[in-house]
This record gives sequence, structure tokens and C-alpha cells, in this order.
Amino acid sequence: MVTWLADAFEPEFMQRALLAGLLASAASAVVGTWVVIRGLTFLGDALAHGVVPGLALAILWGFSPVVGAFLAALVMSGAVTVVTRRSRVREDTGIGLLFVGMLALGVVIISRADSFATNVTSVLFGDVLGVTWGDVRGQAIAAAAVVVASIVLYRPFLALAFNVDKASTLGMRPTLAHAALMVLLATAIVASFQAIGTLLVFGLLIGPPATAGLLVRRVPLIMVTAVALGAATVVAGLAISFHHDTAGGATIAGLAVAEFFVVLAAQEAARAVRLARHRHAV
Repeated sequence: MVTWLADAFEPEFMQRALLAGLLASAASAVVGTWVVIRGLTFLGDALAHGVVPGLALAILWGFSPVVGAFLAALVMSGAVTVVTRRSRVREDTGIGLLFVGMLALGVVIISRADSFATNVTSVLFGDVLGVTWGDVRGQAIAAAAVVVASIVLYRPFLALAFNVDKASTLGMRPTLAHAALMVLLATAIVASFQAIGTLLVFGLLIGPPATAGLLVRRVPLIMVTAVALGAATVVAGLAISFHHDTAGGATIAGLAVAEFFVVLAAQEAARAVRLARHRHAV
């Protein structure tokens, strides 16, 4: 096993991919914990796809994809807030409409570029093996910002997650806390799209925190466990991709989801064994 892993991460491009994946999983796990606790998974998915128009414009006009993605994510989060508060449709309906609309707009914009198929594949599925040291440095800054902000805003986020009215009574300003969470979510997505892609970043955003929620209860422990689980999927996913020539981002995202079902199945099996023993004892 050690040799298998060492061979996979001997090339420099794999080392860059590993660092990029670990940073992406750390940022996603920390923000994803709040997303899972608050039941905002659909919003997280929509926001992950809402960055596509910004990426598309960056490709077409030749400016930084990070800037384009971040601005598009902020526009998407603002549009969701406006639609849900100003219209009569339910929140999930508004999010669904914006989700499809932003994704369609992004693909239409990309279609104007000469290398349409290559650009679409890169935006939607990422290119973890193509990240540069500059990309890694940018991800490190974004991941650090997400972690620090989550620590500083821990109490407002916690109050917002469990009781909005009490958060308001305690002066936590839940509206601003929600806006701050959306900015952190956008930052985590932008820091991850290069490695995982906009379609697959949702796997790292939800998979490890959801799995951690099966194993531990306290929010800080969920975050730490989610970061560890995310790191494990990145290492295993990249090694499998290297040795078996599979898509890196898709392999990582698939393992992040598979972890949840493996832990869930193990817990159900353990519960069934305990129940059988109890009945036998009786």
C-alpha cells in the first residue's frame, strides 16, 4: 500500500494535484458542515453551478477565472435571496430556476469560444492534474480565509443553524450571518472548481460533512472529521486515478459520496447485530 501511494505521488504534477485537492477538501468540509446542518444542500448545489457564467466569461474574454467565478457566485446568492423574498414561489422553486438558468447561460457563453468541448469539460469536471503552483497558492489563501472566518463567526453561525429567532434576540444579526455564510460558500466553491469542477464540487461540499454527521455530534468534531474524511478521499481518489487512468475529479467526488453509504451501511449492520443479540438474550 505504501509503495502504491508513493508511486502515485512521485510525479510533480501529482504532488500539485494532491495539495490542490487537500486544500479544496478542507475549505469545502468546513463550509459544508454549516450547509448540511442548516439543510441548505440544494442551495449549495445551485451555487456550485451558478459560477459557470462567470467562468465562461473569463474564458471568452481572457481574465481570471477565479474573479469570474467569485463574482458569479455572489450574483447567484444575491439572486436567490431576492427571488425567495420578493416572489410568491417557494424557495426551492426559485433556487431550481436560477440553478438551471445560470448553468444554461454559462454553457451558451462557452459555446462562443473556439475550443467549446474542451472548455466545457474543464469547467464542469475540473482538471486536477493541470493545476499550477499559482493555483495552489490561491487555493491556500482561500482555504485559510474560510477556516479563519468560520472560527471568528462560529457563534453567529451556530445560533443561525439552530434557532434564527434566538439568534436575532441575542443580537447575532442572522441576516448578516447568512450573507457571510454565502460569501464563504462562494469562496470554497471558487477554491475548488479548478481541481474538482463545478458539477463535482458538490460531492466534497456535502459528502464528508454528511458522513461526519453519522459519526460524531458536536459541530467542531463534525468539521474536523469532515476535513479528515475529505483528505482521505482526495488521496485515495488521486491514487486510483493515477494507477487506473480514471478522471481525477470524478473519482474523488465519487469516493466522497461512497464514504457516506459505507458508513451508513456499517452502522445499520451493527444496529441489526445488536438487535439480534438483544432478542437472543431475552
